[in-house]
Amino acid sequence: MDKLSIAGLLIAIFAIGFGYWFEGGLLLSLVNYSALLIVIGGTLGAVMLQSPAGIFLQGIKMFTWVIKPPSYPVDKGITQIKLWSNKARQDGYLSLENEALNSKDYFISKGLNMMIDGVTPEQFRETMEVELILHREALIKSSKIYEAMGGYSPTIGILGAVLGLIQAMNFIKEPELLGAGIATAFVATIYGVGFANLLFLPVANKLKCIVEEQMMYHELLAEGMLSILQGESPSNIELKLSAYQTQKHYSQVNTI
Repeated sequence: MDKLSIAGLLIAIFAIGFGYWFEGGLLLSLVNYSALLIVIGGTLGAVMLQSPAGIFLQGIKMFTWVIKPPSYPVDKGITQIKLWSNKARQDGYLSLENEALNSKDYFISKGLNMMIDGVTPEQFRETMEVELILHREALIKSSKIYEAMGGYSPTIGILGAVLGLIQAMNFIKEPELLGAGIATAFVATIYGVGFANLLFLPVANKLKCIVEEQMMYHELLAEGMLSILQGESPSNIELKLSAYQTQKHYSQVNTI
């Protein structure tokens, strides 16, 4: 579980809610189900209209990565590459067949099968580069649905506010009800801006970071398998791939 993401969202909501309450505002006045329906429903509908079904559904599934991001352990990846290298040197590439069949990672399975099939290093590099590029583009497109939500949400919020004001005008001759209606109308604007800046846009950026981390891990695996094809020794492969450990370390430091 990504405690930083959860803590960040809770801190943001608490800070805004406490600030509003500290100034004398009533927190219950910010609860309006009609405004919530307009903002969430309108935003989802707009994004569904602009997105292909596959990209939209993949993006929705990726939301769970924010709470429980997938793990890409570089150290274990390097260890795995060394094991494959030793096995290939001792028993040939065909000994990796069980690894290819049992792997749940499509990228690993494809790479090992290509090694078993005896492709040249040049063919392997070209194929895996294309695989990496296309896979990254697909995931980035899916993560961008949250960017789109962040763009539409404030506008839908304004639309909800206008609709609320139209409804409030029905009470033009009743000042008390008119004031309450206007206050309620602006809740939709708060929802629109709040969802965009506290949820949708941060989620989009978080997912992009996770996608880049996944691509770096798959690049590590591809480079390791290519080195095995080129006949490099396990120790040389480990030395070459150690650069990814440094990159992983700095990416984590920069993220913090």
